[in-house]
Amino acid sequence: MQISLTLQFINLLAAMLLLVVFAMLAQRRILSLINLFAWQGALLSLSTFVVAYSTAQQHLYYSAGVTLLLKVLLLPWLLHRLIRKLNVKWDVETLINIPTTMLIGIALVIFSFNLAAPISQLSEGITRGLIGIALASVLLSLLMMLTRRKAISQVVGFLAMENGLFFAATSATH
Repeated sequence: MQISLTLQFINLLAAMLLLVVFAMLAQRRILSLINLFAWQGALLSLSTFVVAYSTAQQHLYYSAGVTLLLKVLLLPWLLHRLIRKLNVKWDVETLINIPTTMLIGIALVIFSFNLAAPISQLSEGITRGLIGIALASVLLSLLMMLTRRKAISQVVGFLAMENGLFFAATSATH
């Protein structure tokens, strides 16, 4: 069975989205965390655009544009401005050290793919394998929220969790 080029590109974007969530989970600097959130928004916007192109659904083009505007430009700008006003540079206060957090993250990814496997078998869309990645993104973002002590990094974790939900809504369902 030949996989189409657009499906391969959507799968690549999904894998990159998951890698960015892992990078956010391992990040100690708040400024870098916000920049990674902007990259996650850019990947999310691009994947929404590709899904809109491949399925010819016009409303997804609007979603991709609004996502680009809000999650890549406006929210990171507001968070950077807030960081400058509060004069916060580091976020070293984690409840669990980074290597342990990464191991928990790997376990959550395995759990997500096992949980999503029966659901993926029932779906008929072009992006049926992305449910596991979307669920893993949501769970890793939740883990980031739970293991951080500073409110700004928890807010970024919450926004990243919303990105995972949006990715699931645009990619796995039509």
